[in-house]
Amino acid sequence: MARKAVPIALASRTGCESRIGAAPAGAGKGDMLYYAYQAQSDLMEPVRSWALSSLAGYRLWSGVSATGLAETGIWRSLAAGWEMLGRARLSHRRPPFGIERVAVGGREVGVIEEKVAATPFATLLHFRKSIDLRQPRVLVVAPLSGHFATLLRPTVRTLLPEHDVFITDWHNARDVPPAAGRFGLDEYLDHLFAFLEAVGPRAHVLAVCQPCVQVLSAVALMAEDEHPALPRSMTLMAGPIDPRINPTRANELATARTLGWFERRLVAAVPPGHAGFGRRVYPGFIQLLAFMAMNLERHARAHRDLLRHLARGERAAAEGLKSFYDEYFSVLDMPAEFFLETVRDVFQKALLAKGELAYRGRRVDCARIRRTMLLTVEGERDDICGIGQTAAAHELCIGLSASRKRRHLQPGAGHYGVFSGRRWEAEIYPVFRDLVRAAE
Repeated sequence: MARKAVPIALASRTGCESRIGAAPAGAGKGDMLYYAYQAQSDLMEPVRSWALSSLAGYRLWSGVSATGLAETGIWRSLAAGWEMLGRARLSHRRPPFGIERVAVGGREVGVIEEKVAATPFATLLHFRKSIDLRQPRVLVVAPLSGHFATLLRPTVRTLLPEHDVFITDWHNARDVPPAAGRFGLDEYLDHLFAFLEAVGPRAHVLAVCQPCVQVLSAVALMAEDEHPALPRSMTLMAGPIDPRINPTRANELATARTLGWFERRLVAAVPPGHAGFGRRVYPGFIQLLAFMAMNLERHARAHRDLLRHLARGERAAAEGLKSFYDEYFSVLDMPAEFFLETVRDVFQKALLAKGELAYRGRRVDCARIRRTMLLTVEGERDDICGIGQTAAAHELCIGLSASRKRRHLQPGAGHYGVFSGRRWEAEIYPVFRDLVRAAE
């Protein structure tokens, strides 16, 4: 019997099933951090506006100046400084995917972003191509870990020519009113069930990083229920199926403190002025700072290089760095319930790896997966998800025959190189494409 679908409205209800994320009696460290961040951002806005106005004035002058003074080193250095100052901010809005055309069989076709389903917490986006061609349907499950789904723009762009692509577009929790209710791991799975149903039967699912745990769980539950929307294949890329294996610094940070410490120090109420005012969240700017701290010198060097490229008029080199950091500095807040439950159940307790993870009181049994083909992808130099953490899925899926399981370890790839860049395009994507063809 197919499992009766959990209505997606459940993901939006107001509930108190768990005390995780409940507001403390007084303001905690996280609240003070968020208010300090918001105050600093507001205070700096006039300075950034002045810098950008000065840059616009310089560009206008340089365009009409007949003296050539505008192109002297000192003026270019000033303009570079103004641009760097104007860019010294974070964005809390999703950047556009910007994928308007793609080559299909040697022919350029248009691409339209189509909203298939939506809740207060997420939208299911379909990249619909302007061509009547049957292609394998793929649901890309983006991480809900401080950045928007556009971080996977290179992934989507590579998939589009040969696949019908959908993606989970998670919303910024600071824009979700508290009345929309809680959002934890159970609600995340509710969304996956509903979105896979919307994509339709016999599709494929690809998870990048953090959602590998949830996707494997969802497929296990759907397999047990013989759900009609059970995916034909699932690809798990650089995700913490068993974070106890080859723990990285990121894993150690998650286990070094108690859950109470994370709640007191890192969870905050959304400040006034936002639709989610009062909602408990893990602020995206804190997650970003944590990521940057792991490679601080590399980011500092990149910004020194950007300043130098701008001052020298090296536009192509500057644009590459600007594009990367425009995306990297676009952050979203995570619902507190989801953040804390992920820290506790995925990283601290490794419940899925132990066979103890439950969805609404029901144990997740990966051994029930017997038909969905499995591909795991890991990067040799991944400093966020260690080698073996994702491949642990093979040991859990004992109901799958060896012919339905594939493992790929990408030489030379770091975490982001697993789903973007030349190694993804030339070496990893062909492995994924072959899996889909075999499953079809």
